[in-house]
Amino acid sequence: MLPDADELARELMDLAVPHEDINDLVRLSRRVRDDPELRRCLENAVSDLVRDMGAPLGGADLPDLDRPPGPLRRCFPVYVLVAALPYVRRHHRERGIPADTTRRTLADLGRNMAAHRARHGLTGLQKPRWLTLHFRGELYQLGRLQFQRTTLGQRTGTALAAAGLDVTPRTPCLTLHVPDFSGPLSPAACDRSLALAGDFFARHHPQDRPPAAVCHSWLLDPQLKRYLPAHSNIVRFQERFRTAHQDAEPADTEPVRFVFGDPDLPPADLPRRTSVERAVGDHLRSGGHWYVGHGWFPFPCS
Repeated sequence: MLPDADELARELMDLAVPHEDINDLVRLSRRVRDDPELRRCLENAVSDLVRDMGAPLGGADLPDLDRPPGPLRRCFPVYVLVAALPYVRRHHRERGIPADTTRRTLADLGRNMAAHRARHGLTGLQKPRWLTLHFRGELYQLGRLQFQRTTLGQRTGTALAAAGLDVTPRTPCLTLHVPDFSGPLSPAACDRSLALAGDFFARHHPQDRPPAAVCHSWLLDPQLKRYLPAHSNIVRFQERFRTAHQDAEPADTEPVRFVFGDPDLPPADLPRRTSVERAVGDHLRSGGHWYVGHGWFPFPCS
């Protein structure tokens, strides 16, 4: 059930929701609590979300209300996630996961809403399905990086088997994600995250025993080395990984989304304030394309 107005405001603050969004969310929540149809939709959505809690299924879809576009439709996924808080917190406690890890993991809700407001100027979620990973016990924030419990895909699994690992597609693995608004992607910060992850997953998810960590990101496009110095954080992050495979289809909107906050910005308008901004924009303006790279390394690190 959705918390009352006072408790909802406290929960939203704990989830790092931007303060300018909280009043709108609290005000609209009355419509959800007072409307039997919306309450049923909320209860069904929460039930679907928390079913098989902890199973690495790749998240879950959240409902798109059959209502006219507007604030309630944009905010409804937030209410589903907030109503699921007791379930994910209980799951974390049952696994002995520290409360500060729970708090930092679930605070990605606020980060996502900040990105939505920066792009659209409105309350809402940038990628609702992405947040379901956090609220289902599939993903954890451990220091600078996020670690998603998942399984190897066909191409990555084949590449790891060819490298001598005893794996098949569907073998458990960890997928690394690099969240925004979290400071530099420094080697020291990554080392600390990986050390935390080695202990965390051995302690709290010993059944997984992932033999490798993987990453699927534009950050692994080797073309970045043409623009960035060898000591840059991104290049040093790339060098942690062995190449599994490289996409053949361009993914130009990926770096534009993550570097500039809006995938629809035209290359001609991209700022050149930092070395990464210059790399992304100059490459596109010269007619080049960016690609998602797929890399891996043994886990725990060796």
